[in-house]
Amino acid sequence: MAVDLGILKTRNEIRWGRAKPTRDFSAVARRLVAPTAKARYQAVSARTGVPWAFIAVAHERESSQNWAGSLAQGDPYDKVSTHVPAGRGPFASWEEAAVDALVNCAPRAARNKDWSIGGTLTMLEQYNGLGYAGKDKPSPYIWSGTDQYVAGKYVRDGVYDPNAVDKQLGCAGLLLAMMALDPSISFDGNHMHMPVAPAPTAPSSKPSVTSPAPGSLGAFIASILSAIFKRNK
Repeated sequence: MAVDLGILKTRNEIRWGRAKPTRDFSAVARRLVAPTAKARYQAVSARTGVPWAFIAVAHERESSQNWAGSLAQGDPYDKVSTHVPAGRGPFASWEEAAVDALVNCAPRAARNKDWSIGGTLTMLEQYNGLGYAGKDKPSPYIWSGTDQYVAGKYVRDGVYDPNAVDKQLGCAGLLLAMMALDPSISFDGNHMHMPVAPAPTAPSSKPSVTSPAPGSLGAFIASILSAIFKRNK
């Protein structure tokens, strides 16, 4: 059965407004917003247009923030992936693998234009798969660790166990905890990524008597002396 993404977005918005944590998200949230990690997520955000907080929670869900694991599915980024999406890589760095995951792999989050909270959560749910939405169940990928989720999990591809409980923390609770720590995170629907500014180019050498700065008095005198010497040759 096809999933209506508009309906899913509305349901995710409602759940977001009601969600209360049932587990402690704070330790993982602190790790995700730590300056070194945030800088790496922002570098990928600058290249893809995907908000860095989205990248952070997907990284946590896919590989528990393992920097050796690809953002796409958690496989080692320096080898060809074997899990879905399979056949990706190898890549030279975690960042290169992350850009590939967001730009070239379904659901191609880099193409998303709706970064409201409903749009963000729905894109994250698509990132994991719409199997739960197809069953009219809250996705543990999003809601695990909150009162919006109790049980039910795909224990492997295509196999759903209604009694299995997801042990990982879900993206919604992580985002709420991250927002409490970092007020710069918001979901107003108008996310604009900031390009990374190139480093200023340092001059090759300082002006000197033998190499005066262009346009300076020294340069003017040097040009006169050069003309005199050429005339006397």
